[in-house]
Amino acid sequence: MRIGRILPAILLTLGLALPAWAQQPPAPGGEQPDQISQLVEMLGLSDEQEGNIRSAVDEINPQVEEMQAEVQERQQQLQQMVGPDFDEDAIREEATRIGELTGEITALSMILQSRVEAVFTEEQREELEAQMRQQQQQQQQMQQQMQQQMQQR
Repeated sequence: MRIGRILPAILLTLGLALPAWAQQPPAPGGEQPDQISQLVEMLGLSDEQEGNIRSAVDEINPQVEEMQAEVQERQQQLQQMVGPDFDEDAIREEATRIGELTGEITALSMILQSRVEAVFTEEQREELEAQMRQQQQQQQQMQQQMQQQMQQR
């Protein structure tokens, strides 16, 4: 399995979850570890590597957040345009802008993925792949157990 298949899931989680983490109160007795810290620990990333990843996320995440907010706003506006007295041109204009924003969000996500992947050493990529395979196996086992339990009922 290539890192390019695994990393998008991690980065999507990082990119979409970071705003929520920033707003969460710290756990009792200390700070709540974020997923970048977990990645640092799991792969043994250096301080420089961690800094590079955080810089990339800090640079791209605000742009993505702003665009996601605009997409939501435009989707609400688009929904309000539905009715018997609709303006087809206005609907198409809003839909086009939503598509453009979604495309830019996708591009930024791929840029972030590329920047993070460039930070890892080959050994770290291999370790990440191994960890992800293990997690996938655990998830499959859990799904199988759940299916078996459902069939027994």
